[in-house]
Amino acid sequence: MGHESPFNPLVTLAAAAARWDRLSERLRPEIRNRLVELLAVARAPERGEAARLAADRAASLLRERLPDEFGEGASARLVAVHDAAGGPPTVQGFAAEDLAVLLIDGHRMVGPVLGPVRERLLAEPALDPDTVERRGGSPYSPDLIRLRGPGGRLRLPSFQFSEDALPWLTVLEVNALLNADHDPWGVADWWLSDNAWLGTCPARLLGSGRDRQLVETARFLMESDY
Repeated sequence: MGHESPFNPLVTLAAAAARWDRLSERLRPEIRNRLVELLAVARAPERGEAARLAADRAASLLRERLPDEFGEGASARLVAVHDAAGGPPTVQGFAAEDLAVLLIDGHRMVGPVLGPVRERLLAEPALDPDTVERRGGSPYSPDLIRLRGPGGRLRLPSFQFSEDALPWLTVLEVNALLNADHDPWGVADWWLSDNAWLGTCPARLLGSGRDRQLVETARFLMESDY
């Protein structure tokens, strides 16, 4: 684990993600919108030099607007580390990508607690929207789980589709019950984690003849929340 210079723009962006709960209200809407524009480019590694420049500009904007947090004296007090060789610098377990997730993707699967859950779910086999469309499906159905991976790219977990690439009807029914359109990460985690009631990971039961049990388990889960 190595330390990283606090003047690296990725360190500034990572620190902003770590502090976002208390910093977000200090930035006017037009500044937040500009950050969104810059982060959309910065998170796309295929943009090369444009991505690097966008990260620099986003960090400079934060240093300019929040000098007490990211100005020269404050930046020198930041402690950033590399958690893994070749990995991005992190501040308190947050990386620059986490700021893009918070501002652009609009969810909180970031940081040292929820970030590993996001990484685990994104490591599962998935299809991109173009592949689903080529196979005759509709990737934007509200009853399909869509997760945003690195660079903001959409990924649809593969377990949702049968061998002929059509979505399992049970998946659509369960996803609707669990409100996957509103909480895709939580619903993906339900499908891909061991379930004590079912004795296994729910996704493993698709096509096994236990469809109604999957639906009833999901319905019981929702009813028990009220």
